[in-house]
Amino acid sequence: MRWLVGWSSIAASFGTVGAVDAGGEGRTVHPVGSQLLWGDPDPLWAVGDWRSDEIRVVTVATPPGAPTARIAVLGCCGATDEQLRVGLLAARGGALRHLTAWPGSYTAVVQIGRRITVAGDLAGARPVFHTPWANGTAYATAALPLADLIEAQLDIGHLAALLACPDTPEALGNGTPYVGVKRIPPGHALILREGSREITGYEAVASLAVAAPQADPVRAVEGVRDALVEAVRARLMAPRHAPEALPVDPGPVPGMGPAERRAARGAPVPGIGADLSGGSASGTLALLAAGLPGLPGTLLGHGTGAGERLLAVTFNDLTARDHEDELERARVIAANPRLHHVVVAAGEEALPYAELDGPLTDEPGPSLVVSARHRRRLAAGSADHFVGHGARQVLDAHPARLADLLMDRRRRHLLRPVAALAKAEGPSAHSLFVPLSVYRAARKLARTSYRTGLEAAADRLPDANRYAPDLDTPADASLSALAWSRPGPAARWLTGEALAEVSVRLQQAAVRPTSVQRPGEARARAALARHANDHRILEQAAEIRSQRLHAPFLDNQVVRAARALPESLRVQPGARAAILRRVLAGAGIQDLPPGWGAPSHATSTAATRVGLRTALPELLALFDAPLLADAGLVEARVVRKALRAASEGEPLPLDGLAELASTELWLRRLLARRGTCWTGTAAPRQRAVAGGVVPARRTLQS
Repeated sequence: MRWLVGWSSIAASFGTVGAVDAGGEGRTVHPVGSQLLWGDPDPLWAVGDWRSDEIRVVTVATPPGAPTARIAVLGCCGATDEQLRVGLLAARGGALRHLTAWPGSYTAVVQIGRRITVAGDLAGARPVFHTPWANGTAYATAALPLADLIEAQLDIGHLAALLACPDTPEALGNGTPYVGVKRIPPGHALILREGSREITGYEAVASLAVAAPQADPVRAVEGVRDALVEAVRARLMAPRHAPEALPVDPGPVPGMGPAERRAARGAPVPGIGADLSGGSASGTLALLAAGLPGLPGTLLGHGTGAGERLLAVTFNDLTARDHEDELERARVIAANPRLHHVVVAAGEEALPYAELDGPLTDEPGPSLVVSARHRRRLAAGSADHFVGHGARQVLDAHPARLADLLMDRRRRHLLRPVAALAKAEGPSAHSLFVPLSVYRAARKLARTSYRTGLEAAADRLPDANRYAPDLDTPADASLSALAWSRPGPAARWLTGEALAEVSVRLQQAAVRPTSVQRPGEARARAALARHANDHRILEQAAEIRSQRLHAPFLDNQVVRAARALPESLRVQPGARAAILRRVLAGAGIQDLPPGWGAPSHATSTAATRVGLRTALPELLALFDAPLLADAGLVEARVVRKALRAASEGEPLPLDGLAELASTELWLRRLLARRGTCWTGTAAPRQRAVAGGVVPARRTLQS
C-alpha cells in the first residue's frame, strides 16, 4: 500500500519536521516508513514502496524573498520536467486543470508559499482525503492513516449508506468509514491556506438549459484513440523494474516451467505484461502495448522494447465450462509474435470466498472475497501489468443516458438500444412490451427533477428489505437503472433502522444546493466513481510486492476524451467494442478474432455461486455473531438464511451477499489490527477504532 500524506497549519513553523504544537511543547509525529519530500512549515511525505521514478519534485526558481514554488508528482506521469514547470506556473495562476492533463495515473501536489493544492483525478481511482488536525488540516491519498492520526471512530452510518445505496453519491456524501475523515469528490482539488481548506472543481459543468452541441463521432473516437495510446505509451516509456528480493528458485519441479515456479513463489516477471481475457478491453491494451509503433529504441519501431515480448496472462477457470469462446479468442490474439502467452489454470482453490484471510485495505469493497482469485492471476504477470478495468464504465452508456437523449429531443436514437433490449429478453410475450416500458421510464426520468427524484428514492428506501426489484434480465436491470437513485443489491438484507437512516441522508441531500447535472451523466459518473474505488481496493487486497497494476481506462485523459463521445454513439449496442476496434485500427492493428467484443458475465456469476456453495460453512461461521449485527445494520439470522438459499440456487443478488461478506471481513481485519501508521513522541497510541470495539448503534454519528 502506497500513499502520500501532509498537512497545513496556521503556525508559520513548528520548529522541527512534523512537530505538533501541543500546549506549547514541540513534539514530533511522522508516518512510519516515510520519505520526506519537503519539510516545515507544511511537510509532505511519501509512504510505502514507491519506485524512484514514481516520485518527482520540481522546483521553480524564484527571486529572493519570493514564495517557494514547487510541485510533487507521485505515480506514473508522462510529463517532462519542463511540462511540470509549466503546469506549476499555470496552477499558481489558478488553472488547476493543467495538473490533470498529462498522460498516466498520478497525484499532483503544488506548493506556492503557504498555499497547498492537491488535485484528485476524474474517475476516483486516486482520491484525496482530509481531516482537521492540530489547528490545521491534514491530507492524504488514503483514509486509514488520517483516521489513525485523529484516532477516529467508525462511521456506521456511512457503512449503512455504502451497503444500501453504493451507486448514489448523495447518500455517501463526502464521508468515509471513519468519523471526521472526508473525501474530496472526483474532478475536484483541495486547496489549503495556512490550515484553512477549500474544495473546488476544475472541470466545466454542462448547462441544463441548453443542450450541448452534437460532437462529431469520428473526431470524438479519434480523441479516445489518441488518449488511450498516450496512456499506454506513458507506461512503456517508464524505466523497467525487476522485482526486488526474488525468492530463491527451488529448482526443477515436475510439470512446472520457470514461469509457473515463479508464480508459485508469488513474484512477478520483470518487464511489461497485460491481462488477456479474450474481451475487448484487455485485448486492446495487450495489442497496443505489444505493437505500439513509434517507440524509440524498439525493434523496427514496434514492441515493448528491443527484442522484448509482452507477457499476456489468461486466467482459465477450470470450474466453469461456458467460457471456451473467450479462451479461444485469447489464444488467437496471443498468436501475435510479439506476445508471450501464459495461461493460469485454477480450480476450486481460486473460487470466490475460497480464501477469507487477507490484508487490511483502506476501505471495504466487494473485491475482498475474490482477492485470492485475482492474486493468483496477477502473480503470473509482470512487474508492470496492464488491466482493462474501467472500460465498461468509461465507454459504455449508462441506461439513464436514454433520459438525456429525450431531454435533447433525440428520440430516434432510442430505437436501436430499445430494440436490443427487447431482443435480449428473448421470444416471449413480455419482450413485446419492453420498448414501451423503457421509453416510459426514460421519459419519466427526463421529466423528474433532481430534488423530486431523490425525495422519491428516500421514500421508497425503507421498504427495500421487503420489496426488491427483479433484475434477472437486461431489460429489468435497465428499467431499474432509469432513476436518480436506486437501492443496492445488499439493501434487502439491511435492518429497517439502517435503511431509515440512509433515507434521511437522501432527504437532506435533496434540499442541499448542488450543481445538478443531467440524470444520465450524473448516474454514469457515480457508477464510474464506484468502480474506480473498487479497483483501488482490489489493488490493495491483491497487492503483490514490486508489481504495479496499470488501468489506462481510468486515466484522466482517457476519461476526459470518453466524455466527449456523443450520447447517441454511446447508447448503440456494441458501442464499446466498435470504439476499441477503431482505436486498434488507428494504431495499425486490423486482424481481430471472430466474436471479438462479445460481452460475457455468465462465467463470473457461475463461479461466484459455486464458490458460495463450497465456502458455505465458513460464511455461516462468519455471520454467526457478525459485527454488522452488533452495529445494527443486519440481523445475523436473515443473512445466514440468505446464504443458504443462494447456495441452493435461489435467484438472489450474489453481488449483495459479496458486499455484506466483504464489509464483515473488513471490520474484523480492522479491529484485529495493532499499532498505527504514525511514530514519534506525539504519535497516536490507539487504532483507528478507539478501544477496538464497534460502538453501539445508539451512539453512532450519521
